Amino acid sequence: MNEKFQNALQRKEQKVPPIWLMRQAGRYQKTYRALREKHSFIDLCKKPELSSLVGLNAVKEFDFDVAILFSDLLFPLEAFGMGLDYKPGPILGWQLESKDDFKKYASTDEAFEKMKFQGECTKATREVLPKDKSLIGFVGGFWTLFGYAVDGSHKGGLTESKKKIELFEEFSDHLLKLLLRNIQLQLDNGAEVVMVFDTAVGEVSAEFYKTNIVPKLKTLVEAFPNKLGYYSKATCGSYFDDEFFNLKWAGTGWDHRWDLSEVIKNYKHNGFIQGNFDQSYIHQESELFKKTLESYLHQYDHISDADLRGWVAGLGHGVLPKTPEDNVKYYVNRLREYFESRG
Repeated sequence: MNEKFQNALQRKEQKVPPIWLMRQAGRYQKTYRALREKHSFIDLCKKPELSSLVGLNAVKEFDFDVAILFSDLLFPLEAFGMGLDYKPGPILGWQLESKDDFKKYASTDEAFEKMKFQGECTKATREVLPKDKSLIGFVGGFWTLFGYAVDGSHKGGLTESKKKIELFEEFSDHLLKLLLRNIQLQLDNGAEVVMVFDTAVGEVSAEFYKTNIVPKLKTLVEAFPNKLGYYSKATCGSYFDDEFFNLKWAGTGWDHRWDLSEVIKNYKHNGFIQGNFDQSYIHQESELFKKTLESYLHQYDHISDADLRGWVAGLGHGVLPKTPEDNVKYYVNRLREYFESRG
């Protein structure tokens, strides 16, 4: 386990925050592209010896404090019987169109059998990681997977999903039963925390979120207190209230649309606060990127170590394809240097 990450989980004061980035293993890495020339994306996700290697490579190359299970959000949909291929992006065999389609869904037991590879991959990753690195797993959020199940992608405003919103409750009932077992599977095999990544939930209204999604998140958190993290993309302050923050989260992630210094000062939190340098800035030419990063870091000049308790440094969202690897290395090294050297 990584001491800095454990300190963040427990909100212990420390000088230098732990660092991990969403999508920190993937297409921007030369080593990953070399593996993809020999193996399919599905094999990289489902074969323990390959999944663990991809997760390990990111930690070895950039010295992140935390490794992330290398997998994909959409495998529960495949497990339900919706089919899944990558050409190169995800393509389902069919989309949900009516309540009758749920008759084609596999049972929870059948679907869980098809998810057991994630336990094997989690275990294999933990076994190859250095002992001083932490490991987190992840699952997709309810609306995020519903959007894929109905629209087939997250392009646009998920219009079809909103047209067929009456399917959301039954879909969520199926997904909840599977997520409860899938999360336990990852925790049993070495994940210290499992993130719930809700990358499409910013497409719904705050009212819908609080009425229809937070209660489902509450069920998950009550099953795994202090073991689940939550990240949502493109949400705003009106989405989150005391009911959300009073849940026993292991931590929460915030995208680059938020002023993280204000989040840290003004929001109640359990566990860590993760984020939130804009992932697109790392594409900048080297000298401009360095200036941009310095400007970002200056927001912390007047925030004490005590007020930064729980912070996990990262990006607003995931590392994008074609991100310069040298800039990622600079980000990690400069961030640690900054916090080591400040008074």
